[in-house]
Amino acid sequence: QRWNKNNILMVGSEIGRLPPQFGDASKVANAIISSGYEFDSGKMLYNKYNSVVSYTTTEIPLFSQDNISNAAKINVYDSLDSDVIQSYLEYNLASLIYYAMKEGACSE
Repeated sequence: QRWNKNNILMVGSEIGRLPPQFGDASKVANAIISSGYEFDSGKMLYNKYNSVVSYTTTEIPLFSQDNISNAAKINVYDSLDSDVIQSYLEYNLASLIYYAMKEGACSE
């Protein structure tokens, strides 16, 4: 926070103190989406469990609604409007955060 304070959108406390639950991940995802910060793409870093004594820092790509809407193979799906894509992005972000929280809990 000291060196990159302009690059930090928000800070969460008491996250991960208890075993991860999807509701916690959903709240984090909602806070990110509700922040109003617009991005084209991003990445989420988390600790991926290897063994009892090791983990690997791994990244998961995150994409904006525009990137998903303009993806090459999105036309394979029929009946996609902006509300459906927005709902997908919200659930996808919460799922990825939950996955990262579970992996991080296993790595600790």
